[in-house]
Amino acid sequence: MTSRRDFLKAMGASVAGMALSGLNGAMAAPLTSKEWASAKKDKVKIAYIGIGNRGGQNIDEFAKTGMVEVTCLCDVDMGARHTQKVMNMYPKAKRFRNFREMFEKASGDFEAVCASVPDHMHFPIAMMALSYGKHIYLEKPMCRTFLEGELMMEMAKRHPEVVTQVGNQGHSEANYFQFKAWKDAGIIKDVTAITAHMNNPRRWHKYDADMIQMPGGEPMPQGIDWDTWVGPCEYLGYSEKYHQGNWRCWYNYGMGALGDWGAHLLDTAHEFLNLGLPYEVTMKYAKGHNDYFYPFSSTILFRFAARDGMPPCDVTWYDGLDNLPPLPKGYGSSEYNANVPSTNQGNTPVSKLNPGKEIYSRDLIFKGGSHGSTLKIIPSEKAAEMKDKLPVVPKSPSNHYVNFLRACLGTEKTRSPFEINGVLSQVFCLGVIAQRLNTQLFFDPRTKQFTNNEFANALLAGMPPRRGWEDFYKVK
Repeated sequence: MTSRRDFLKAMGASVAGMALSGLNGAMAAPLTSKEWASAKKDKVKIAYIGIGNRGGQNIDEFAKTGMVEVTCLCDVDMGARHTQKVMNMYPKAKRFRNFREMFEKASGDFEAVCASVPDHMHFPIAMMALSYGKHIYLEKPMCRTFLEGELMMEMAKRHPEVVTQVGNQGHSEANYFQFKAWKDAGIIKDVTAITAHMNNPRRWHKYDADMIQMPGGEPMPQGIDWDTWVGPCEYLGYSEKYHQGNWRCWYNYGMGALGDWGAHLLDTAHEFLNLGLPYEVTMKYAKGHNDYFYPFSSTILFRFAARDGMPPCDVTWYDGLDNLPPLPKGYGSSEYNANVPSTNQGNTPVSKLNPGKEIYSRDLIFKGGSHGSTLKIIPSEKAAEMKDKLPVVPKSPSNHYVNFLRACLGTEKTRSPFEINGVLSQVFCLGVIAQRLNTQLFFDPRTKQFTNNEFANALLAGMPPRRGWEDFYKVK
């Protein structure tokens, strides 16, 4: 039995650079991604892990590029109704229920992986892909614990030949290029506060906040590999409350609304304003706080210090149907981004306030939506005054999927690699700890430790992995 103290000690050693055993052991991949890239070709051989629901959407997007050859399909629920479409699309692809078996038996058949799986499985799949030298497109959020993000960034640094891309698609769309152009031109400068909000009905549940234990013990659907689905987490019996998107609301498996939507709302501001890690994370409001799932509504304050000549910046996050943020004068209407992907829960009606953000600088106020939505200057009178001062914004040379594939082929660099997205994901991990403890936390970005709460420090690593999953936490 691994104690929490032993686990944290071992993890600290691995982050510090201790060379430990790899995941693939003696079974090295016949061809690394670097070797694949040396062969002249137009398509990338790809394996898909997670092929239903969001996985199916990603697979459709990759298919549109005409740049992939699909060789392997993997899903713990292979053969279920939600996986049938993709299985029928690629009848000749090798099929697996366990991703570890796919790497061990078929790694010579692919050079890249797309993983569209629950948040708690992002880390082990990414670490295995990196250890095998396989390019990885990973759905957001990149990690579920702060330590996972640390190890993933370290592993990617040690394998620079491997291309990584996190699936916050807005990082290849208009908002990315506009924010950079406006920042470089001095339009966006001296930002002191940002508000981000997700208040529509999507992703919300109606579980009992007074529950005293996690659900489980329901009849297992035929054919599902539940042990692999649980992964490194504490083993709990099957429940439909965890499966097919329901996992997002549980601390054990998901990152809540913050992890789900924060990557689509705060990604460009975090990168181009060089926010890094906050020095304070405070839970300002929590409705239905409990030990097992995310509050029904949350308000979280992140405070970032002055850096690179920019002033301190407060970022306030709002989620929940009844937890709307204050809006600036002249805000106008709440615009809906029709390009937001649907879910297996179906499309939901537009709410009073759609997912978006407001950016406050000393001279200007900007409002924006989610994903690739561009910013607007408000109020309209100020926008008209600034119109002739705005720089030309370059068009994106490639969408997020083409960007990843071109990077695999050596002709572009990914826009949301682990070294960029990892720190943003760690910010969300700190926010989740504040949600879970429902308190004010002070964090030292240099030591990467909380200074006022030892329980919070323990949550930076989370629970030790189950037996048989320890090697994923070793960096080589």
